[in-house]
Amino acid sequence: MGRKLEELQEYEQIERGLSTSYRKKIWTKFVKGIKEFDMVQEGDKIAVCISGGKDSMLMAKCFQELKKHRKMNFEVVFLSMNPGYNEKNKQKILSNAKRLNIPLTMFETNIFEAVENIDDHPCYICARMRRGYLYNKAQELGCNKIALGHHFDDVIETILMGMLYGAQVQTMMPKVKSTSHPGMELIRPLYYVKEEDIISWKKKYGLEFIACACKITEKNADNTDEDGSKREEVKKLIKLLRKKYEKIDMNIFKSVQNVNLDTIISYHKKDEYHHFLDDYNKK
Repeated sequence: MGRKLEELQEYEQIERGLSTSYRKKIWTKFVKGIKEFDMVQEGDKIAVCISGGKDSMLMAKCFQELKKHRKMNFEVVFLSMNPGYNEKNKQKILSNAKRLNIPLTMFETNIFEAVENIDDHPCYICARMRRGYLYNKAQELGCNKIALGHHFDDVIETILMGMLYGAQVQTMMPKVKSTSHPGMELIRPLYYVKEEDIISWKKKYGLEFIACACKITEKNADNTDEDGSKREEVKKLIKLLRKKYEKIDMNIFKSVQNVNLDTIISYHKKDEYHHFLDDYNKK
């Protein structure tokens, strides 16, 4: 017979919560994303990338639970990169990992210092650099995949941002093969998990994580990257629309699954361009 809840260590109670209190809203959706998009395969070695925020820490706990089920043979490494956090934020990441019983491998870089004086889209450049470093370290550790903590809200925000500000229809894909690191793949296991449920999980267990924590944010809270401010605008717009129609977020998501090419003026796949007039008179 299992131990009583009050007898469990704090991290064990959090783990149990994934199969009880948050089974429907988090665990089931985590497993759904992995199965539907074939993210984890036999023999994989996955670098579960932990930034120190709520999303990546939850993802790490979900992977630990997935390992317990032993339905396939795969390895995980819990990888954290220090891009130049101040000592307080660095220690916060390490203490949270210890509290949650996550065996963390942290390595050092100077990315924040490198982008500190860049005026044109510093957040975008920082994100690209961080991903490159993560790929390199993951390969060094013998991994063939990196897992990032992007959630459902990130996905639908990306769809709307592309339409409203980029004049294109695109989405954040559940998995992507790296073009710069052959043999490597990026997966997003929290693809179906909503941010509000991650926040609920965090609050239930009294967990506090770091937010952005970059030097630009520390120096001037108003000096945000244009892409960051646009994402915040779209986040607020979706929140407003949800109040009027609760299924609005799922409809945004399904819009990129139900594309009818017969009603699209033009589209392209890599360098191949198609226009509806190309074969209009042949129909």
